[in-house]
Amino acid sequence: MNKKILFSFAIATLLFSCKSATDSATTASINEVGVTIDLNKIVDDKVLVTVKSPTITSSEIVYQLPKIIPGTYSEDDYGKFVDDLKAYDKKGNLLKVEKKDVNSWTISDAQKLDKVTYLVNDTFDIEKSGGMGGGDVFSPAGTNIDEGKNFMLNNHGFVGYFTDKKDLTYKVTVLHPETLFGATSLIDSDASATSDVFITSRYNELVDNPIMYSKPDYTSFTVDGMEILFSVYSPSGKHSAKALSGSLEKTMRAQKKFLGPINDNKKYTVLLYLSDMKKKDAKGFGALEHNTSTTVVFPEMMPSSALGEQIKDVVSHEFFHIVTPLSVHSNEIHYFDFNTPKMSKHLWMYEGVTEYFANLFQVNQGLIDEEDFYLRMTEKIRNAKRMNDKMPFTKMSANVLEKPYKDQYLNVYEKGALIAMCVDITIREKSNGERGILDLMQKLSNEFGSKKPFSDEQLFDRIVALTYPEVGAFLTTYVDGETPINYEEYFAKMGVSNSIIKKTGNPFLNKSTPCISGIPATKEIVIRANTELTPFLTNMGLKADDVIKSINGKEYNIDGISEMMESVQSWKEGDVITMKIKRNDKEQTLSGKAIIPMNESKGYNLSDTSKKNLNQAWLKG
Repeated sequence: MNKKILFSFAIATLLFSCKSATDSATTASINEVGVTIDLNKIVDDKVLVTVKSPTITSSEIVYQLPKIIPGTYSEDDYGKFVDDLKAYDKKGNLLKVEKKDVNSWTISDAQKLDKVTYLVNDTFDIEKSGGMGGGDVFSPAGTNIDEGKNFMLNNHGFVGYFTDKKDLTYKVTVLHPETLFGATSLIDSDASATSDVFITSRYNELVDNPIMYSKPDYTSFTVDGMEILFSVYSPSGKHSAKALSGSLEKTMRAQKKFLGPINDNKKYTVLLYLSDMKKKDAKGFGALEHNTSTTVVFPEMMPSSALGEQIKDVVSHEFFHIVTPLSVHSNEIHYFDFNTPKMSKHLWMYEGVTEYFANLFQVNQGLIDEEDFYLRMTEKIRNAKRMNDKMPFTKMSANVLEKPYKDQYLNVYEKGALIAMCVDITIREKSNGERGILDLMQKLSNEFGSKKPFSDEQLFDRIVALTYPEVGAFLTTYVDGETPINYEEYFAKMGVSNSIIKKTGNPFLNKSTPCISGIPATKEIVIRANTELTPFLTNMGLKADDVIKSINGKEYNIDGISEMMESVQSWKEGDVITMKIKRNDKEQTLSGKAIIPMNESKGYNLSDTSKKNLNQAWLKG
């Protein structure tokens, strides 16, 4: 009790009774939204959510769940997963509720409102395509309810907001079995083993922090002052956080080193949900970024080596979103309207710069070589040219929820990354290699940051002020305009041109044609019939339908075929190779020398050596 209440209590006792003090306490304004999510009592595969109302003075209030959330650019209508929404006053009487639309409920006599209750269905077990063009919610933005085993709480799927109350504090209590651990970047303020309490400053922060409850399987490591939590749910236990964390840790250390001082997050969480493809489960594979976390969904059946590579690639992209749009973003992002959104013009930056960084950092930190980087960029050029190359990127971005613009959305990962590359090259050229687009993003982050958005119309002018007029001319002509980009012109600025590239191939691939296949029933790896074999396989004496049992003493079947294909990449020309095979049901051992194919393809490499220093500043600076 504060002094004011004590004083009121004393006066009331002398003059009347203590009742007036009680009335004073109950009529005090409540300026937070209290939420309870009960994971203990599952009803027909549904979770009960109770939302305690803040003080409402109007006669009506609308309670809403999002139509769309940041990062998906898809209208998913999370309200359609809500059943039996009811509103109560403080005495437990029902208030009138009218469903306004699929995501909204109008509550009458709202000044009497005490709480709202409803049941939530999950999205994973009704997916047909995982949101990949089939109308489902994209799985990393979806929800899962698997009683006693796993709950994926993407909070926008469970918790809504009252009209004009999104900026109030949210206090969320999650009741859960003691056997389940809630992995999140949020801080649990409750020491109980069966109740977690999370407090966020506003609704947007709650939506920005997913929570995954499952049997504890996590690992953590620290990178330059940032604690990384990696939590894995594998239904059968095939994969574990410990086994998968090696490549993730290596990647994130390289990313932090690349970024330098641009980010000062103290905690980052990677939530990996592995889907059981034999059951009704998540089918949309990929990841969704958040300010301090990433949700990732992949099939559990993937071999560990392939899964590790996929995690590395998707987390690379999502982690770089801490730069943009999470640290550098417009009003449309900062004050995101979950039900009638206005989209920003700058997807070229939010997704394009992020995708470019996800590739640039790998060559910068020595995870891939320069030819691999050029190859990735040329692949993006080919993909971008299949899209509408004359559609202004700013116009597409602002209208991305509508046709024909939404059909061009995937170009944000292709042409968007190439736009970022050309901006980077322009800055490098004008600064004699001293600065690039990373320097630009650092300056924009310092000027704006996560709590200070910019105006959409303001961005180009700020970029020019921080760089050069030539960057502004590029943005006006190629991003805001209809002119296709001449990528050869920009590559040439860095001494790079189109040429024939020779690259070592795989002894089991004839160029791009595999010489092996698998038999699902027996899990055997066999030499394909009616296929021209590589010189290595011919020299070893292999024939069609031979079954490969082991290579250099290591046994393989189709579960380890990715590992086998990866291991042969380390062979050197002339290495002695021993292979145990089965031919006509009889085992035999073959020996021979490794013959490494050299494949030729069109691509880009450094041809103007006079620009080598500038080229290295671009790729390694």
